[in-house]
Amino acid sequence: MAYYYSRTIRAPFEDAVNRTIDALKEQGFGVLTEIDVKETLRKKLGARFRPYRILGACSPPSALKALQAEDKIGTLLPCNVIVQERGDGGIEVAAINPVSAMQEVGNEALTSIAKEIQRKLHRVIDEV
Repeated sequence: MAYYYSRTIRAPFEDAVNRTIDALKEQGFGVLTEIDVKETLRKKLGARFRPYRILGACSPPSALKALQAEDKIGTLLPCNVIVQERGDGGIEVAAINPVSAMQEVGNEALTSIAKEIQRKLHRVIDEV
């Protein structure tokens, strides 16, 4: 089972980021964190890197259910969604596969929650 789901689109990078954030909101996610990897690597290491953004997405009702079922699940939250520029000029949008991540936990109570989040994240990626 793949640990992520992705799609490549043709759009300006910032437009793709904004479209992704809008699609997350439509599916009930908030973006708790936004990490500009390109800028962070430039500042911290002086390194050059392609446009790459990590969005920490959270669905509060699902997060609450998951935390009630497994108190250490916060180590896997929020769900990360990335937007990155590809070498061919395309923009890839990818999200973690929560079902794959939750399998490692071994708590059956998380399965239905992970599947619900998986469906929503697939819709996000498909809508961008």
